[in-house]
Amino acid sequence: MRGNSFGANGDIRHGSGHSSFSAMQPWILTHTPPNCITCRMILNLHRFVRFGHLLETEGLTLLKIEFPLALFGFYQNICSVLDMRSPWLNKLSIIFGLRPPVSWLLLCFVSVLALIAVFGSSSSNSFDSVTFTPVPEIYTNYRRLKEQAAVDYFELRTIVSGASRQRELGLCSKEKENYVPCYNVTANTILGFKDGEEFDRHCEVSGQGNWCLVRPPKDYKIPLRWPAGRDVIWSGNVKITKDQFLSSGSMTKRIMLLEENQIAFHPEDGLIFDGVKDYSRQIAEMLGLGSDSEFFQAGVHTVLDIGCGFGSFGAHLVSRKLMTLCIAAYEATGSQVQLALERGLPAMIGNFISRQLPYPSLSYDMVHCAQCGIVWDKKEGMFLIEIDRLLKPGGYFVLTSPTSKPRGSSTSTKKRNMLTPLEQFTEKICWSLIAQQDDTFIWQKTADAHCYSSKKDDVPLCKEGYDAPYYRALVPCITGTSSKRWIPIQNRSSNSDLSSAELEIHGNHEDFFEDLQVWKLALKNYWSLLTPLIFSDHPKRPGDEDPLPPFNMLRNVMDMNAHYGGLNAALLEEKKMVWVMNVVPVRARNTLPLILDRGFLGVLHDWCEPFPTYPRTYDMLHADGLLSLLTSERCGLMELFMEMDRILRPEGWVVLSDKLGLIELARSHATQVRWDARVIDLQNGSDQRLLVCQKPFLKR
Repeated sequence: MRGNSFGANGDIRHGSGHSSFSAMQPWILTHTPPNCITCRMILNLHRFVRFGHLLETEGLTLLKIEFPLALFGFYQNICSVLDMRSPWLNKLSIIFGLRPPVSWLLLCFVSVLALIAVFGSSSSNSFDSVTFTPVPEIYTNYRRLKEQAAVDYFELRTIVSGASRQRELGLCSKEKENYVPCYNVTANTILGFKDGEEFDRHCEVSGQGNWCLVRPPKDYKIPLRWPAGRDVIWSGNVKITKDQFLSSGSMTKRIMLLEENQIAFHPEDGLIFDGVKDYSRQIAEMLGLGSDSEFFQAGVHTVLDIGCGFGSFGAHLVSRKLMTLCIAAYEATGSQVQLALERGLPAMIGNFISRQLPYPSLSYDMVHCAQCGIVWDKKEGMFLIEIDRLLKPGGYFVLTSPTSKPRGSSTSTKKRNMLTPLEQFTEKICWSLIAQQDDTFIWQKTADAHCYSSKKDDVPLCKEGYDAPYYRALVPCITGTSSKRWIPIQNRSSNSDLSSAELEIHGNHEDFFEDLQVWKLALKNYWSLLTPLIFSDHPKRPGDEDPLPPFNMLRNVMDMNAHYGGLNAALLEEKKMVWVMNVVPVRARNTLPLILDRGFLGVLHDWCEPFPTYPRTYDMLHADGLLSLLTSERCGLMELFMEMDRILRPEGWVVLSDKLGLIELARSHATQVRWDARVIDLQNGSDQRLLVCQKPFLKR
């Protein structure tokens, strides 16, 4: 008889013939040792696939099959592989060997049929109770059964292939303590990238190396809680040395070493000699405002700070309720982004030497550059065109020129020569130079979209639908003028909520408000789970009050599948001292414009690629439905978990919400990356589950 069989790689092959395995279930259930978990998985898998359905997951398909009698031999082999310490099985193996004769199996089959007929005629109910009581895995819910079958199939495939799904990954070498994939400057240079492009993001160059976990430096310490951690960081947590500080000239005027292992940032000092507060007030006065506390009322809610130094300007703007994102090019040592994130300030690696930044058009109210090192009149003005793409109508570009004044030259003449090309090009893209004071210049983007049409001979308009900003090459044309989001920042509501007219642009009012209410209720549950107590037999349920959470520092939060930014909104409403990087996957519905219009921070990202940040830069990673989204992608979940481990700080938290089967699969991956993990049943009758994990601090 020819039937289905398991191949060498664990795949199920389809054949012909009739199955007697269903009739064998009562006998197997009553004679299976209680510790044979894999045997139970086979039965669960059979209960689903015997209905002839298709099960597709991670690119694998279970064909429409009927399990043959020969599967019982595989069943016994699996139990033998697991080394079950059962006297009954040992005796049976001595008599019949590892695989029972077919004749013996047929005799058992006939005997079982006879028993079914006898007991069925007398009392079918009693037979059912005796037979199936020991099996708690029998699910009446079809969806739950399908998810359980998926998990069991993957575990069976792993066992058959000879691999151990619980094998923990090893640690990477010391050289990878600050490893950032896609930014291999040496490899990029060899391939011919130059003129700054060697520091750009090139994921196509990065090869698949050995799987390993990026270890923390030897002197790494858990960051201080906010706001103390904003002004004092551990020097062992960042790749920068004392000699680099002392040799940096004016840098020592705004940074001091309190002790051998700490770096303190003067809150009053920054990139500007007169201090951050004076500099911020100067910008506000140049805009016609009384003080920098009026930025928000003037329509400035979000700021993109290019080449932010150590984040002092952004740290000050946070106190003014402005969300400021620092971006800077990749740096092997003394990274501006790494230092800013270590201080609990929003930052990510990014430059636009050759490619657009991963934000949609009309994203920011202000773009700031103080000694950021960019020559703006290069590449035929395409750097300024990229800034124009990112600025909202009526937004501001603030540029502070180098403060060095060479001897023997006229300062006014030098400024005039430097700004002449900028002034000429900014007129072509409808910008107005509205203020100039000392070394600071402020341009304002026009609020009139028709202005660009009148000057399209100088700088053309891009074609409709051209705005696809996921690291696309820089373009010499203007985008965003036909967008429904073309609303001058001065005309927006002064509070953080979108008006009904602004919300109408994005549509789906019901989904938006439903998402908001869901996260308001869910946040309390999530927050109460952030304690190591959940990894013990603690009797608490989600939502119970607990004074401990969060157990450690929680400042930098990433929502890996942000939807409408509901988690961010709920955290703000509860006045949690955190900021959220809202990530919208490139193959999900693009809700990033809505998130940015709400005054939040966000970015487009492909989770089949590494995220542009340094190791150990986030305290909490959250993802709702991301695993379901990635099951059809070209990448595997193991690569995702390794990347999550790279960017997560020791003792950081991971909260995943998804379907039961995927959560169980994710738990096995969490074990491989050495996380403590627990599955939480929401007890709402759905197949949704939470996976709460904490990354341990692996000390040497």
